[in-house]
Amino acid sequence: MPFENRIKHLQGSIRQRGLAGAVLFYSRDILYYTGTAQPSYLVVLPEDYMLFVRRGFAFAEKECGLAPGRIAAESRLETVTRRMFPGNGAGQRVGTELDVLTIAQSFVWQRALGDRKLVNLSGDILAQRMIKDATEIESLKKSCAAVHAGHLRIVAQLRAGMSELALSAEIEHAQRLAGHEGAFFMRQHDFVMSRGPLASGPNLRRTSGTIYTITGTGLSSAVPAGPSRRIIEAGDLVMVDIPTCVDGYHADQSRTYAAGHAPAGAVALYTRLRETADYLIDHLRPGMTTGEAFALALEHATALGLEESFLGFEAQAPSHFIGHGVGLEINEPPLLARNGKEPLMSGMVLAIELHVMQPGGLTLKLEDTVHLTDDGVELLTVSPRALIVVQGDPGSES
Repeated sequence: MPFENRIKHLQGSIRQRGLAGAVLFYSRDILYYTGTAQPSYLVVLPEDYMLFVRRGFAFAEKECGLAPGRIAAESRLETVTRRMFPGNGAGQRVGTELDVLTIAQSFVWQRALGDRKLVNLSGDILAQRMIKDATEIESLKKSCAAVHAGHLRIVAQLRAGMSELALSAEIEHAQRLAGHEGAFFMRQHDFVMSRGPLASGPNLRRTSGTIYTITGTGLSSAVPAGPSRRIIEAGDLVMVDIPTCVDGYHADQSRTYAAGHAPAGAVALYTRLRETADYLIDHLRPGMTTGEAFALALEHATALGLEESFLGFEAQAPSHFIGHGVGLEINEPPLLARNGKEPLMSGMVLAIELHVMQPGGLTLKLEDTVHLTDDGVELLTVSPRALIVVQGDPGSES
């Protein structure tokens, strides 16, 4: 069973670190190890484990991939810890996801665990989750198909005179009908984003401080990223970066479109951006470090004359990464960052995320989700990778 094998892998990390065990609670991790995202505590000991479902037991019982004897209904953390960690546990250490546990919650946890010390296990969990198995790849492909449904809707609907918000609604509607679960997950405290970035015309250059990407401006300062009510004009470039989530797994894709016609120089500039992305994708290999991947992209972009615009922004420092992991969260390790030391490994799924922003000029973006294997790189996103000119009813590609 895949879930039991995942738990066995985690047990190896627990033994290696000399922990008494682990108590997991974060929904994405619970889903990864058990097959259900119902509110639960997953207690993993070096040689034992048990899922305690806090609410939604009928759902969890049906969804869970663990053996029936490994799941029970229990909402009280104190009861869970007394059963799985008897005694006061002086000198013992217990792992959990401290990066998503609030300080207020940690006080409750510490009382429940007695004299045991809480330690962070998130790094071990995320390192395990970086390598995707065949079932995860299939879910990721479903998500890529859903994001492609949004692309097809853009080609059918984009026109001068419609608002960014109206276009986003068309995209999101098509994605939902294709199986998108209507949410995406980011392991970042107080993360603020709409359903995904969309920007046109001058809004391409107005990047919010939320993340290092083209964000759009949003509808208000309350959520300053995503589509606005700006009316798209003929000749505008439109960047769409609205992700999808199917079976809990995400697809991350960005495409740039032109309404009616492409502005002068856009096709030539986009060709160089795509050449850089193609070169990077063709040369990614297991064993390469994340920093080497960044340097590869930067060197090729520079050779093509993009040094002034590559990864640049108008009002903040250039982006320090050219990609990131994708899976149960839209942004996962590894981060393909400047000077990064982490090795790339077969089985990783990465978003290769590149953009150019010319000083006072054009802004273009291209992003794809790829699967790194021993035999090379498999492109999971399926939407055309050209700068796409939409001319009303029929779409054409440049």
